[in-house]
Amino acid sequence: MSAILVTGANGQVGFELQRSLRALGNVVALTRADMDLAAEASILAALDEHKPGIIVNPAAYTAVDRAESDKELAMAVNATAPGILARWAADHGAVLMHYSTDYVFDGAKADPYREDDAVNPQSVYGESKWRGEEAVRASGAQHAILRTSWVYGHHGSNFLKTILRLAGERSALNIVADQVGAPTSAALIADVTRTVIERVRASRDSGELSGTYHLTAQGSTSWYGYAGHIVRETLAANVKLTLSLDALKPISTAEYPTPAKRPANSRLDCRKLMDRFDIALPLWQEGVDDVLARLRATGN
Repeated sequence: MSAILVTGANGQVGFELQRSLRALGNVVALTRADMDLAAEASILAALDEHKPGIIVNPAAYTAVDRAESDKELAMAVNATAPGILARWAADHGAVLMHYSTDYVFDGAKADPYREDDAVNPQSVYGESKWRGEEAVRASGAQHAILRTSWVYGHHGSNFLKTILRLAGERSALNIVADQVGAPTSAALIADVTRTVIERVRASRDSGELSGTYHLTAQGSTSWYGYAGHIVRETLAANVKLTLSLDALKPISTAEYPTPAKRPANSRLDCRKLMDRFDIALPLWQEGVDDVLARLRATGN
């Protein structure tokens, strides 16, 4: 059976994919040193060397604020590279699994976003990810684009780990309370990816499964609510913090300006994914609690 090639092996999702996909066969996990997504020659050389039957592409330029002043690199990695991967997949009969983001939407909708809602990215990062989606769709490759949000995990840097660190260092903390979404674990994304790949392999016509799907944990919260849950659960586990729950204060987006505009509403409607692949998605608190427990167990 041909290899499953995973990009971004050192990233949060790439790290978990190596665990999750191992049961499906030979996984070739590549870092930036192995495949530079900003260089077409590097991408094609790696693909031609490993000849994967399935390409899984979690690698991305994710420095949202820095992208505002580093547009060329963000576009190369997030917009151009997915198109190169997808065209190679189309030419070689491979399947591409690609990941996108809630940032393709403007966040102005009152309800969770569906896959067919109009996009309106408000940042360079969001625009670059949208262009990457479009390049994948235009390639003719069999593909699944999984849009997700608020990703965190045991491995790598993320909001959860930042809050844990700050809660052990500070006596007060201000957190934005008027942006809502669903914290989604890298492990969940990886496990759902495995399920989708299994279904694609089993299908007589995997092209029928091609499309864009929303993938987040269920329920929603604000960044303030998310931080409160982290602190509350950590204190309940008898971990000493310098921060009390009362010292965690809600603020508005306007009080915490950033170079890149964030969506006020990052909620994604995942019913299409759940129905098409018969997947049950957990509440966001379950994944957060699992990672908190794992971090405590490993002393991180």
